[in-house]
Amino acid sequence: MGIPFYNPQLPPGQWDPSCADIEAEHLANDEIILFPVTRETLGMGSLSEVGFSIVNAIRLDDRRDFIIMIDRELDPALMSNDPALAKESLKMRALVIQHLKKLNLRNVYIVDTLDEMLDVSIELRKAADLRRPFNKFNPQYRKSVLHPGK
Repeated sequence: MGIPFYNPQLPPGQWDPSCADIEAEHLANDEIILFPVTRETLGMGSLSEVGFSIVNAIRLDDRRDFIIMIDRELDPALMSNDPALAKESLKMRALVIQHLKKLNLRNVYIVDTLDEMLDVSIELRKAADLRRPFNKFNPQYRKSVLHPGK
C-alpha cells in the first residue's frame, strides 16, 4: 500500500543503543502506533512499555492513534519452560488489558488479532489522510510543527 512504517523488531545481534533513540523518536511522533504482544514471547518488557511509555504518550497527545493487541494466552512451550514466569506474564497481560479498557480514551483501539490490527490501522490511516488538510487550522498541530518538543 506504500505506507511507511517502522518496526523495532530486529534480528538477533543487530540491536545497539542507537536503536533505542530511533524507537523513542517513532513512539513520540508517529501518527499511528501498533503495539502487538504476541503469544510467542513472555512480553515482560513490552507489557511494561505499554503500561508506562504508551500510556504517557497517549495522554500527552490525543491526535495520534494507538492500536494494541495482547494475546491472552502463551505458546505452550513458554508455559512449560518456566511456569512461574509464564504465570506472571499472563497476570500482567490481563492487568494491562483491563487498565487500558478503563482509560476510556478515544484514540486507543484494543484488538484481539493481528488481522484486526492490520484492518484497523488501514482504516485509521485513511481517516488521517482525510483529516490532514485541516491540520493547518488546529492550534495544537501548528504548535507541534512550528515548535517541536514544546
